[in-house]
Order: sequence, then structure tokens, then C-alpha cells
Amino acid sequence: MSGLILKNATLADGQRCNIVIKDNLIKDIVPAEQQCEKEQQCRDGQCREMQASEQQCGNERQCEKEQQCREEQEQYQVLDAEGMMALPGFINMHCHSAMTLMRGAQEDDFLKGWLDKIWKMENNLTPDVVYAGTRLACLEMIKSGTTCFFDQYRCISASSKAAQDMGLRAFHAYDFMNFFDQSVIEKNKQECREKYEESKEWSPIANFAVSCHAPYSVSKELLCFAAEFAAEHNLVLNVHLSETEQEVKDCIAKHGKTPTEYLDSIGYLSSNVIAAHSLWLSERDLDIYAQRGVTAIHNINSNLKLASGYKFLYKEMKQRGINIAMGTDGCASSNNLDMLEAIKTMALVQKAWREDPTVMTLQELMEISSANAAKALGINAGRLEKGALADLMLVDTTGLAFVPQISPLANFIYAANSSCIDTLICNGKVLMRHRVVEGEEEILAQAREYAKHLLR
Repeated sequence: MSGLILKNATLADGQRCNIVIKDNLIKDIVPAEQQCEKEQQCRDGQCREMQASEQQCGNERQCEKEQQCREEQEQYQVLDAEGMMALPGFINMHCHSAMTLMRGAQEDDFLKGWLDKIWKMENNLTPDVVYAGTRLACLEMIKSGTTCFFDQYRCISASSKAAQDMGLRAFHAYDFMNFFDQSVIEKNKQECREKYEESKEWSPIANFAVSCHAPYSVSKELLCFAAEFAAEHNLVLNVHLSETEQEVKDCIAKHGKTPTEYLDSIGYLSSNVIAAHSLWLSERDLDIYAQRGVTAIHNINSNLKLASGYKFLYKEMKQRGINIAMGTDGCASSNNLDMLEAIKTMALVQKAWREDPTVMTLQELMEISSANAAKALGINAGRLEKGALADLMLVDTTGLAFVPQISPLANFIYAANSSCIDTLICNGKVLMRHRVVEGEEEILAQAREYAKHLLR
């Protein structure tokens, strides 16, 4: 079968509908009271467009177009979505997927101490370990409603294979982090070029990107190369930026500029840049974001847990028209990849420190976790509309968290948890139905085994 019909789904606005998916796109969304176009054409075994010529066909034989229509109908798998709310799949804009195998490895520590521990563990990474960790991450993201993620990690050949095997859309960034070691610069550049060429053989759901870990860990030459390479090949460019107050102070002491000002001065920032964290920003930094078209990625749970800060300047960014999206960060710092938990926490923290309950509406939260991210990545996703990529979830609204259904979206974000996500569809393919993911036990067993390699 090449298509799906999600029968009797409910949209966030309460409208009941049938969602028609053909190949990897949403072909149509029609009111549930109406039959889908194909159903109407094939109703009672008759093709509507052939009704006028029925007499010419004769009673002895079946109209060829009628038979063709029946065959087309058989290509659609019908999923009963009664009691389900259809929503765009989450897009996790910042994670280090294979860090699922480091969950709980370094707790109750500041960022510097945490990094020292994690970087030591990463010396034991191999492609097989990254593959196992990324599959575990994909399983977790599927079960919590994520259909696309931006991954910044090592061994991208292994991570991209894992995501493709799991069926998730992903952007895999070649990550520069040379700690100012001049001897590896040319090697890093060449490896980036080679991985980019290799990526041309990836499936359509796998995308190549470029990343520099941070201004404090990457030399100027590599920062400039990454920016030029991304611009030349029209790639998304990532960076950790202004995650901690100390990072800002250190950059000002070294360069006489904030991290944002420094990156802007060397030509790194542009509309293809996504800046993870973006937490300690000055008014001037915000103006640069707006002028350059930089997308700010908030990672609230990681920032809270590492005590990096919590006053993400959402209101000021919104006033300047800065695009804002959401990420979970890696499991070594945020401990999970649950986007629903992340957007709830984001909203609660914003409302609290601003002392303003009107900050971050339900619709804004959904856009931050889907449509805004899709815009930054340059993909037609994040919205349930005709012609968009068929990346979506079905939420079971029959449970106690959805009673009463005064506001199903409020119930979803503030009352429920990700266990209410029943079905996940990515690129038109059902990856989870009734919370069952194919191969789950094998994925968990492999991850448990390879996690031991990191603890040697």
C-alpha cells in the first residue's frame, strides 16, 4: 500500500476529519462527514466520473476505469483515528542522540565538571556504540512524538544509518571541535568534505548539516571554514552559543566581544544558523540575531539541570521577529528526549519568571516545537495541511488527562504526558501504532550491551 487514510481524527481546533496521505505527503484533509475523494469515487463499486458513460460499458463487463479506481482504493490503508487528536510531529532541534547511553553518567554537577566527565567517556565511542545509542534515541523520540531531529554528534555515518533504519527524519551535523589544535584542521576539513559526499547516498529523510561545537572549543579558521562550507552547499549550520554566563565573560576577556558579537565579526552568523541555548544574550546580541536571521534554540531542561540559567529572552526575541525553536539537548544532561515535557517546562518557567501568565500561548508552544523548527530546517513540515510532509502523531484523548475536553491542546501540554501518543507517522510511514514500535526489545538489549563500552 502506498497511502493512508486516518479516519475520524480530530484536529486541535476540534474539527473532525479524514486525513489522506499519499506516499510521503498529506494529500488531503476533509471533514469526517464527507467521504474522502477516493471513497466517493469508488462508493458502491462505481466511479463517479464514469456514471455518464455506464450505458456504453454494458452490463456484461466492468468499466476499466471503475476497476482502476477500485485498485487505487485498495492502495490505501485505513487507520481508525476515532478518539485521537492529530498533531504535527515534534521537531527536536538540538540533541546529541547517542548520549542516551550516558544517561545518568554525571549528575549534580556544573557544566564544566559535567563536560570533563562526558568528554572522557566519549573517548570510548565507536561507530557501533553510536549506532546503538542513536537507535535507542530514535525509539525514545518515536514514543514521545518526535518525527524529526537535529543531531550534533560524532560518527555521523553510524548515526545517520541508525535514524534511517528507524524511519525518522533527521539532520546529521558534521561537528568541528578541535580545541584550537592546529594540527588537525586540514584533517577535519577533509573529513567534512568526505562525509558530505557520502551523504549524497543517504535516503531522502537523512540530511547533512555542519556544526561547530562552540566558540570556546573551535579555532577561528575552522569556524570560518564551516560557515563558508555551509553557505556554499546551502546547509544548516549549528553552534552552541551563550549557554552560560561564564562563557560570555570568558569570550569578552579573550576577544573583547560577546560570543555572538565574536561570531558575527568573523562572518559565522546568517539565516542558515541555528544557535543552541542562546541564553545569556545582550540587547546587542538580540539585534544581531534579528539582523542575521539566526534561529534561537531553547533547551530548558538541560539549562535548568546544569544551572546554566533560565531567563531565556522569549519576549524580546519575539518582538524582534527572531525565529525560536525547541530542543531537549542530550540525555547526558537533560536525561530524556521528551519534547512534550520540554515545552511544558518552557512555558511554566517563562510564565513564572516573567510574572505573566499570558506569555507563551498554547499555539505558540506548538509552533515552537514544530513549524518554527521546520522553517529553520527548510522543510515543509510542522503543519497539518495539504501538500505538507506526512510527519504527524495521533494522541489518544480518551484517557483521564483529557476529561473534560474543554481544551484538548491544554490537556495535551499541561495535563498529559507522552504516553498518550498512540501513533507516529513519519514521511508517510507508520513507525508506531498503539504504542508498539517494531524491534523495540532488540533495540533495548543492544543499547544495554553497548552502554558498557562507555564505562570501561
